Amino acid sequence: MSTQYHRAAALDDVSPGEVLGVVVEGHRICLANVEGHIYAVRDNCTHQDFPLSEGVLDEDEASIECAWHGARFDLATGRALSLPAVKPVKTYEVKVDEGQIYVALD
Repeated sequence: MSTQYHRAAALDDVSPGEVLGVVVEGHRICLANVEGHIYAVRDNCTHQDFPLSEGVLDEDEASIECAWHGARFDLATGRALSLPAVKPVKTYEVKVDEGQIYVALD
């Protein structure tokens, strides 16, 4: 079975060093551009339901820090990197094609 991708945003909507919260087919997703590489994670901290798209992107570590309580997550794996979060955040497979960002919702 082939993976089905859904358009999330235009690549121009997420400049390098920026994050963007989007809704794709009812899923809240945080897109992050780390030096031209696009990551997609569920747009809520697993510690408490707060949008990660409101957080701080760390391009050196490819991680995002929740603005509410400071939990950090690895953008590639979703792994929680610091307390108070202990559960990983869901990650999504990303494809960029002709200036558009697509995510696989599986």
